Formats: sequence, structure tokens, C-alpha cells
Amino acid sequence: MSNPDINTRILVNKYSPTGLLTLDNFKVVAAPAPTKDSLKEGQILVRNLHHTVDPYQRGRLNGNTGRYVPPYTINEPITTDGVAVVEVSANPGFVSGDLVANPNSAWENKSVVAADAVHKLHRDDGISPRDYVTVLGMPSFTAFVGLTTIGKLKAGETILVSSASGAVGQMVVQLAKARGLRVIGVAGSDNKVEFKTSRNSVVSIKEAAPEGIDIYFDNVGGVFLDAALANINAGARTISCGVLSQMNLKPEEKYGVKNIGNILAKTATLQVVLVYNHYNTPVEIEFVDEISVLYREGRIQYRVDETVGLERTPQTVLNMFNGKSFGCSVVKV
Repeated sequence: MSNPDINTRILVNKYSPTGLLTLDNFKVVAAPAPTKDSLKEGQILVRNLHHTVDPYQRGRLNGNTGRYVPPYTINEPITTDGVAVVEVSANPGFVSGDLVANPNSAWENKSVVAADAVHKLHRDDGISPRDYVTVLGMPSFTAFVGLTTIGKLKAGETILVSSASGAVGQMVVQLAKARGLRVIGVAGSDNKVEFKTSRNSVVSIKEAAPEGIDIYFDNVGGVFLDAALANINAGARTISCGVLSQMNLKPEEKYGVKNIGNILAKTATLQVVLVYNHYNTPVEIEFVDEISVLYREGRIQYRVDETVGLERTPQTVLNMFNGKSFGCSVVKV
């Protein structure tokens, strides 16, 4: 059991603009845990329960500015989606025992945060604290936003999903099925689809979807995006969510998409999904309502790859980027 007086923290040790991350990118330190005396008026002291490990973090560890989220700061804690319980409150809106969600949860045992940095969660039968950062968390919400606001799903259409076993992809697959679409899901280890050349991927997609693709939910970019664009139908919608295949490459090694002209030829669209624009909107309410029901009814199964122990988080990051995780990567603090 961890010492309640010690606050284990995972800090950024160095950036890596290209190449695979290593344990040297992180620094595990021990500091005195914050107490009620650490609080200023309006703040709360929380004990962190779970936090996610997400692909978008690779971009924040390359040190480059100009992205939709800034790089992490050297010698400061890494942050991701997290869920925590309030231990002490200096804010009238929160009491000890409240469950809260924090989209910028620091990787540490305990945190002092401003009340407006978190939002209170309702304890719900059939929904665990971990569920709020997994099946009801940011990756699932990303899937929902992409499918509903860009994909504009229609029953009977065909959707292709890359990285279909990942945190976002698995929810895309199940939501699309629930809404009556024909789903073709491809995982990185799927031996039915050859990723090495665009030509082989084009043929594989054609065999799986001889009538073409109406929606492509792209989590990988590169060769497979190119192959998907070669198989889109008129009016197809491509949802750009990630570029996993390109993240660790040097600029000269990155794949140049050749079939981009098909978007014009097929009067199709390619649009980025950015979930942060949809928090605190009716879309978020619709997401929570629909997914909560599907999850309680057992119509959605959400695979979680959980690591126990905050100090093991750096290795969990490496496992995700090395293809050794399956599902949504989460750390139980």
C-alpha cells in the first residue's frame, strides 16, 4: 500500500520529436503529499483514482508548438483524462466523497485543483468510477462525435474502421453496429489486411467491401488512409481521428497520400474530429444518455487494458505505442 504522506508524480523528463518513446522520456519522483493546509479558497484536494493513456499524448511529447494542444512542460506532471474523489474542499460546491472528472488530471496520487477545472459526477448504479474515463470517457466521446456530427450515420451503409480494437475504434465499431451499419473493422495485428503497400491494402478493402465504403473512420493515416480513399463511394465521409502509423516517423519518412483527389472526384468529405469543441453541449448529453443505456443493457462491451500502480504508467505508455495493449489503456492509481 502506498504511503499517504508521499505523492508519487510522473513528470516529463525530455521530449522526443521523432522515434519511439522510451522510459527516459519520463521521470518518477516522490514529493510530500498535499494536505488541507495546501488549499486556497475555492480549491479542492482530490485523490486520483484512474487516468487514461492516450495516443494524442505522443504529439505533446515531441516539444512542438502549433498543435491544438500545447506540448507538455519539462519537469511538470503529465496530464490526461482522470477521475478522482474529493478528500478536502475549500469550495462550497464540493464535499468530501464527491466523485469528479478532470480532463487535465495530473499523473500523481493527489492533486490540488481549482473547482472549475473539474466537474462533479453522479454516482450511478451500474457505472463504476473507471467507466467515466473509459466507456463514458474522452475516447468514446470522440467516437460518438465523429460518427454523429461528421459521419451522419445511415442504416445500411458500409463503414470501415482502422485501429478497431483501440480505445476509439472499438466504440466506433459498436455504435455503428447498433445503428444498423455494415462494419468492417481492421486491427493492426489483423492478418487479413496487408498494411505494407497501398496496392495490397486497396485490394484487401475491395474484397471486404466490393460495393465500396460510405464512411471511413481513420485512426492510422498513411498507407491505409490512401487505400481507403481509393475505395470510397460518392458522397463518402472520411473522419480523421489519428495518424498512429506516422507519429514516430521523421518528416522524410512519412507517407504522402496519393488518392486525395478521390475526395473531389467522388464529391466526398474528409474532416477532422476534435472532441474538445463538444464538451458542455447537447451532443455530450446525448452521448452520455445513449451510451449509458447501451452499456447497462449489455449491448456495448468496452475492452480496458488496466495497469495497477501509478509508477508503472511510463511502461504503459510504451506498451500502447508498441502495439502491446488492447483496448483503452487505463492506470489505476
